Amino acid sequence: MTQRIAIVAANGKSGRLIAKEAVGRGLDVTAVVRGENGTVAQHTLAKDLFDLTAADLAGFDVVVDAFGAWTPDTLPLHSASLKHLADILSGTGTRLIVVGGAGSLYVDPEHTTQLYDTDGFPEEYKPLAKAQGKALAELRERGDVRWTFVSPAADFQADGPRTGAYVLGGEEFGVNETTGESAVSYADYAIAIVDEAVAAPADAHVGERISVRW
Repeated sequence: MTQRIAIVAANGKSGRLIAKEAVGRGLDVTAVVRGENGTVAQHTLAKDLFDLTAADLAGFDVVVDAFGAWTPDTLPLHSASLKHLADILSGTGTRLIVVGGAGSLYVDPEHTTQLYDTDGFPEEYKPLAKAQGKALAELRERGDVRWTFVSPAADFQADGPRTGAYVLGGEEFGVNETTGESAVSYADYAIAIVDEAVAAPADAHVGERISVRW
């Protein structure tokens, strides 16, 4: 049976590529957008994220949360939006896969220091990284939702190539062994998201944060 996937905030850069990847795999994809559907998704649910109800998302196998906010006054929406989606998916079998950030990855095996607390982390990105980290911390407290949080590499390249390859990691910040860089394209990140969405139950990272890099 074809999997049904809803992509929230599908008109964003990551959402569009995730929709394209999912449709290309033969999945049944619904774009959840506030206006006109700008993706290749076969179906559209025109609704604001905060107006979504449990009934709206009933019947989907996977909900991908591609919501993003960047201005100081909207950064708290990372927590608020994720809480709303978790609340309406609570107690269901639907998976919630979250497009996350790299700043909250740990840089030590003891998991005491996060990337955004290290010297050299750009000051202008700290508020966003900490907002996403807070949303993840709150999600970790949820035992009633089948969630997975997916962090990209530090250099998340919107227009980078689709190589078809990536390295799947866990909670710790990693770099490419050859180049020493932490990078991945949106296109290859989209592959990883869809791979996770279609993973067999035994292989799915439910209740975990994973990371993706080249």
